Amino acid sequence: MQIREANIKDSEGIKSLHLQAFDDSEAKLVSDLAVNLLHEKSTIKIISLVAIYKDTVIGHVTFSPVFLDSTGKHFGYILAPLAVLPAHQNQGAGSKIVKHGLDTISSLGAFIVFVYGDPQYYSRFGFKKEPAQNFTPPYVLEYPEGWQAMKLNSAVFPEGSRLTCVNSLNDPQLW
Repeated sequence: MQIREANIKDSEGIKSLHLQAFDDSEAKLVSDLAVNLLHEKSTIKIISLVAIYKDTVIGHVTFSPVFLDSTGKHFGYILAPLAVLPAHQNQGAGSKIVKHGLDTISSLGAFIVFVYGDPQYYSRFGFKKEPAQNFTPPYVLEYPEGWQAMKLNSAVFPEGSRLTCVNSLNDPQLW
């Protein structure tokens, strides 16, 4: 398995992957998000990675910048979305691509990364609810227990703030 930065040519593979990995109620929404993030331009680079096995996209993750609403300054990243083809799940592909992404954004100097997902799954990487508690996501969460964060580099953190994100994540249905 090879992990590399995604490019526009990966759009169809990424879309197909997310359509297969998510249930029908959210597959289209998440696959559209994944492709939109791949095409979105941002002042801070969006990190989109694919896991390739035998010339097929079997995994995908995106880390996009988040900003403090109070100052508009780049503060960290949010991990969303993440998917692995069902036939390749539970074989370490998801863990490898997430760890690769965390290393990448940490090397860029990111202070913190947020995620909105299954606490049991994401805790294996070091995500916890405590670091996220003082940061309000852009929209009301359907499952507040899924809002988590992980500090990456030492920094003085603000006491809290509402976060804003890139345009592709500005959809309340995603939250």
